[in-house]
Amino acid sequence: MDWFVAPDYWTSRLVFQRALAGVYLVAFLTAALQFRALMGERGMLPVPRFVAQVRFRAAPSLFQLHYSDRFFAGCAWAGCAVSAALLAGLDSLVPLWAAMLLWLVPWALYLSIVNVGQTWYSFGWESLLLEVGFLAVLLGNDEVAPPVVVLFLLRWILFRVEFGAGLIKMRGDACWRKLTCLDHHHETQPMPGPLSWFFHRLPKPVHRVEVAANHFTQLVVPVLLFTPQPIATAAAALMILTQLWLVLSGNFSWLNWITIVLALSALGLPSDPPSVPDAPLWYEVVVLAVAALLLFLSYHPVANMISRRQIMNRSFDPLHLVNTYGAFGSVSRIRYEVVIEGTADDVPREESEWREYEFKGKPGDPRRWPRQFAPYHLRLDWLMWFAALSPAYAGQWFGALVERLLENDRDTLKLLRRSPFPPDAPPRHVRARLFRYRYTTWRELRETGACWERTYVREYLPPTRLAGVTQRP
Repeated sequence: MDWFVAPDYWTSRLVFQRALAGVYLVAFLTAALQFRALMGERGMLPVPRFVAQVRFRAAPSLFQLHYSDRFFAGCAWAGCAVSAALLAGLDSLVPLWAAMLLWLVPWALYLSIVNVGQTWYSFGWESLLLEVGFLAVLLGNDEVAPPVVVLFLLRWILFRVEFGAGLIKMRGDACWRKLTCLDHHHETQPMPGPLSWFFHRLPKPVHRVEVAANHFTQLVVPVLLFTPQPIATAAAALMILTQLWLVLSGNFSWLNWITIVLALSALGLPSDPPSVPDAPLWYEVVVLAVAALLLFLSYHPVANMISRRQIMNRSFDPLHLVNTYGAFGSVSRIRYEVVIEGTADDVPREESEWREYEFKGKPGDPRRWPRQFAPYHLRLDWLMWFAALSPAYAGQWFGALVERLLENDRDTLKLLRRSPFPPDAPPRHVRARLFRYRYTTWRELRETGACWERTYVREYLPPTRLAGVTQRP
């Protein structure tokens, strides 16, 4: 069928596939380096406890069948290896059916991780990576030209990501409609980046332009993805520029990067495709059948998107095949941070020497400038932002975190930038206090060198010690 393929998108497919493999690589690397403390056998939210309570049908995963930390590590590092092979172009060197199976491997492995990841993997970019990754299985390799229907479905995802995010803003916080949200957002976002202070200090009229441009990009431009070229390419390019602006302004894991990857598939890049035979019949049947299934499954995400009670970032099937997206429907006006401290004193007092734990990404020491981590995802740091909003967000895991700090747990300490206690001398007590953080002014920055100013608000967790540990005589 001549209409089935789009040879002009040969280069676009190649760029899309290599970029997606890069995102997969970062996602698996994040899992491999952080899982033990978060959800390992001795983690804060252990996988074995989760799978004992949740059926396979509700959360399909290899780890429903078997779990050990060694097996999880093997799966995560295998995902890294396959992703690296795809990044290097291995799928172009094997038959079509083998390439499809090769792309299926990282999708199945990452689905297994997400479905047991619990709170640590509750973000929209997890489902987005799985939805895009599943379509990549159908995109083919050098034996066939890119299928039109798959390219359409990739644009359909991009449309839902951007348009859904635009709608949730217009229906949510009034500051989006008043064009004032960015007066606060750069300061109160989950994990600021090295340039976020400067973005916050832009003149307010510039912030108004930023918000208006965001509305245009998310509510108008997505419709243009389904118009003829070169208009569709211009729309995708504008989305890429907007996402790069967001990359500069904060640390949003790989959300911006996977959106850029999606937009790459819509670019009409110059192509000189080789002469290839027609797509085999079995491939056409598989692609069309799966496409029909995905369009059928789109009903609930679309119904949610057009609903006045629209919700953000939800999966409607356990395989995360078609999902709903959105971000920052509401914006915090004040930034709070939970500061965790420990002391070696047997009897904790206010005048005791309380030493602060330093996190890699979240604000702590007011003089320490934020670093760029995205697309790498610091999962504990992100959840600490939610913990500061309300203790209810941290109810499942915060106590376990404190317990592991009292034990000087090696895997937990690897998630931090620095522990104030030597490995052989853990703290006797740990406490947490809530502070209000704000960016310093230009004058304060010049005088103190600090990018943050913080003010004590209240006690978050009173001094706590391990149960059964007696005081020293």
